[in-house]
Amino acid sequence: MKVLLDDKIVERNEVKIDMEDRGYQFGDGLYEVIRAYNGTFFTADEHIDRLFTGAKKIDLVLPFTKNELKERLYKLMKENEIETGNIYFQVTRGIAIPRDHSYPDPIKVPAVFTASTTKVPRDQAKMDRGISVITLPDMRWLHCDIKSISLLGNVMAKHEAHKVGAEEAIQHRDGIVTEGASTNMWMVKDGVIYTHPDGNLVLPGITKIVLLDVARKAGIPVKEEAFTLEQLKNADEVFSSSTTIEAMPIVEIDGVKVNDGKRGPVVKQLQDLYVKAVEEVCGKVR
Repeated sequence: MKVLLDDKIVERNEVKIDMEDRGYQFGDGLYEVIRAYNGTFFTADEHIDRLFTGAKKIDLVLPFTKNELKERLYKLMKENEIETGNIYFQVTRGIAIPRDHSYPDPIKVPAVFTASTTKVPRDQAKMDRGISVITLPDMRWLHCDIKSISLLGNVMAKHEAHKVGAEEAIQHRDGIVTEGASTNMWMVKDGVIYTHPDGNLVLPGITKIVLLDVARKAGIPVKEEAFTLEQLKNADEVFSSSTTIEAMPIVEIDGVKVNDGKRGPVVKQLQDLYVKAVEEVCGKVR
């Protein structure tokens, strides 16, 4: 499998990351994941825009333009013959010696960029069936809007879910639902869709943007409005979203079934609308 290292496509075993890389030392970097269908990226521009926005927030000088990055990612996808799958890419603040918490001079310490691809088919059966989740306090930092590679808080939450056989952890701050360990969270009550508004406590999800757009165009009422854990557990339908899972029904929360443990009609409608949006860009989804 070929990977990207800065501006070169190389064999994976050729890549060596220095132990003084600030991504390794401090988690000082950003990442993105773009989904491909039929060998075509979906919402690539939006993901790249978010990377550049995050870089501005942390004063990270990126070693490419948006167009240069997009071209490199497409080349890697074609090289690895990815039809349906994901491309993961990250950029760190580079290799700085001696170790110092302060940002190094970007001219003396250029950023380090890597990217890899994975063939991942759509799991339609899971999207029909839905998943179980747990809830737990959101113990992460206060810049969740930055898609940082510093993911220990998310990893710990995900592991708590894994320990009890659940697939995701819904996090909350003082009883207000924020997001999942790796997803945005939604609920449906009386035909209205709710999701936490963007801000520093949640990641501005790209799939979230698409779902909001298709729902509004279809005339489905949507409110970007915070909701409580109690409201979540009394919702008619609950679902999560991300680039890799699209819109995923949640059919059990903390051992209690949602909608009798079945995917609800609003989520099903959103899944269909999302697929149509993908097909307009990438062709027939299989």
